[in-house]
Amino acid sequence: MASFWSNLKRPFSVLAPMEDVTDTVFRQIIARYAPPDVFFTEFVNVDGMCSGGREAVIHRLRYTDSERPIVAQIWGLRPENFEAAARDIREMGFDGVDVNMGCSVKKVIKTGACARLIENPSLADEILRATMQGAGLMPVSVKTRIGYACRKTVEWAGFLLDHNLAALIVHGRIARETYDVHADWDEIRKVVSLRDRMKTSAVVIGNGDVTSGEQVRRYADIYGVDGVMIGRGALRNPLVFAAGERQITTLTVGEKAAMMREHVTLHRETWKDRKDFNVLKKYARTYISDFKGATDLRRRLMTATGYEEMLEILESQIKKQ
Repeated sequence: MASFWSNLKRPFSVLAPMEDVTDTVFRQIIARYAPPDVFFTEFVNVDGMCSGGREAVIHRLRYTDSERPIVAQIWGLRPENFEAAARDIREMGFDGVDVNMGCSVKKVIKTGACARLIENPSLADEILRATMQGAGLMPVSVKTRIGYACRKTVEWAGFLLDHNLAALIVHGRIARETYDVHADWDEIRKVVSLRDRMKTSAVVIGNGDVTSGEQVRRYADIYGVDGVMIGRGALRNPLVFAAGERQITTLTVGEKAAMMREHVTLHRETWKDRKDFNVLKKYARTYISDFKGATDLRRRLMTATGYEEMLEILESQIKKQ
């Protein structure tokens, strides 16, 4: 399937979807300072999109043109809702749609969705067919893992690649493994080899434990992937996709504070009262770290009770520099 995925220069980088983290505000900040080659939204429940609760979830699909190419990630259980959601996403102007078959959060997999679909290929098949029907010419991808309770990398990846995907993103852990277990990139390499043997046009993207642009290039060379997706590494370092030596650790204290000030200001402008102000506090460690006094400054930011107080703390830090 020809798509924007096949036109990307190898190796390419992708910002992973992270719930309540990679909203349009965080993506816009990353786009301004160190953009990846592809952005993903937070994952959105198709059953919620197609219900009376639509307004409670649809904000996750908000985006700007600075975040292109952008892929909407969806999850759920009802194939007919995947079809309707994919059609909706196509009409919203997204560059692609991705089916989440990898999330391992307990409350999600308890429903039978996401990574639990690895054990339910018949439903996964229905979901993929329905998504492609709704997507039309918009490329469809899947983000998944190398197994649920045990490794079944080749069997599962072969099943997915048989669906004429534009891209397959593989996280190198089974669903039951925590982040204390290192992602197994040798298993991801098996997917690349399988793709080549099957002669499909899908690009293969590796995911797991990548924390730098240099690692993107090195892993592409070693494991043969077309691209690399970074999640937690971007939350720890919003300049992770930057070329060369420019990283968050190389910024001055004032530059870090100014970057967070920009995030807070954009969050207020974008969400107003729609999102709780306190969700901003999770980004304190993202921007405010690796310098003397960082712990104290983070503590003050974490105890702020509103936008004005948080901005005053950051402005005071900037003026000190």
